Amino acid sequence: MIWNEHKETMSRDEMSAMQGRRLHKTVDYVYHHVPFYRKKLQSMDISPDDIQTVEDIVKLPYTTKQDLRDNYPFGLQAAPKSEIIRIHASSGTTGNPTIVGYTRRDVEIWSECMARCLTGYGMTSDDTFSVSYGYGLFTGGLGAHYGVERVGGAVVPASTGNTEKHVRLIRDLGIDGIACTPSYALHLAEVMETMGVTKDQIRLRIGAFGAEPWTENMRHEIESRLGLKGYNLYGLSEIMGPCVSFECECQNGSHVNEDHFFPEIIDPDTLEPLGRGHYGELVFTTLTKEGMPLLRYRTRDLCSLVEGDDCPCGRTTVRMTPIMGRSDDMLIIRGINVFPSQVESVILGIPECAPRYRLIVDRVNNLDTLTVEVEMRPEYFMGADTLEAVTNLEKAVAAKLRSVLSIGANVQIRQPGSLERSLGKGKYVIDKRVLK
Repeated sequence: MIWNEHKETMSRDEMSAMQGRRLHKTVDYVYHHVPFYRKKLQSMDISPDDIQTVEDIVKLPYTTKQDLRDNYPFGLQAAPKSEIIRIHASSGTTGNPTIVGYTRRDVEIWSECMARCLTGYGMTSDDTFSVSYGYGLFTGGLGAHYGVERVGGAVVPASTGNTEKHVRLIRDLGIDGIACTPSYALHLAEVMETMGVTKDQIRLRIGAFGAEPWTENMRHEIESRLGLKGYNLYGLSEIMGPCVSFECECQNGSHVNEDHFFPEIIDPDTLEPLGRGHYGELVFTTLTKEGMPLLRYRTRDLCSLVEGDDCPCGRTTVRMTPIMGRSDDMLIIRGINVFPSQVESVILGIPECAPRYRLIVDRVNNLDTLTVEVEMRPEYFMGADTLEAVTNLEKAVAAKLRSVLSIGANVQIRQPGSLERSLGKGKYVIDKRVLK
């Protein structure tokens, strides 16, 4: 199913022409309403008239999260205060939070784009959807909430916490879909199994999972335990929130709502734009946003872009490949680039390992060390020869990690339920080198 057939299936020529018009309008808007951008453009001897087609985007400067922090709280806001009806913010755990203001039109576009996502997953107005992202300053909860309402479905604003009650509601209300992080979906499955509720007793069929990277192995794990079909949902608060891209029923990449968010891939080191199919850092320019438009915002997410007009679903919008890591979260251990997603792929490929792990990076005697803590599945942990089984599993995981990462890791198998559970975004990495 397609929510907005005209916008989601237009020809590439039509889309490019629309993007060009909207890009020019956006540049003109920020030039006259955001001193930060006017100063940057003037320093580069660029005026709005220099931006006439979408190909001209390469003339524009990049924007980074540090720019948002340096202009905290409202330095990048374009719309007057009287037109801002909603304010969201990032967590601000590593500096000032990024404050994002929304006009009424921004919220309407957000709802429209979320409706496209949910419809792509197969949601209809007859469905009941549990929104289990956090509500509040985080964009996930309200973003998904308004999307469900735009489609016409019934929202259960469950948020996170009180998971046993949530399980009962999923069962008793016959909830059809859930929007949450992959980490919370796994936690929900664990609690459901502890309560003795089986997937045959619930009717979940759709899972809209986002806010953190996840692998195909984790997708299969969630699907098998909850009995649903899991779909990727991508977004970030600086650009809009959840709704920037989504998987359709074909699941061969995530369709970008590119009439509102123009995507690019660049080399994170040289900052040079890369063509379709090349792996690099994802960059977005907002084309219709009023509250806080952004030019060429560096997401730090690593993926590639592929043309969308060959997707059997009928959509012609460009597609993103799965996020494989982040350019700023990449770990460099003894000169080797390591992404948590690589470790997760190894762990989830070993039957005895549960999808619960933590990476601890430290420095001992000027040498980087990597410790990987992994929970063992209960059915294996409770075996007769537990100690021997644990030792053998540690060796097997360490050997597999070395073959994939090209560095050694100290693997520690933990008993089921021992690692901290996450009700929001999972915290998988502790880098003690940064703390010293």
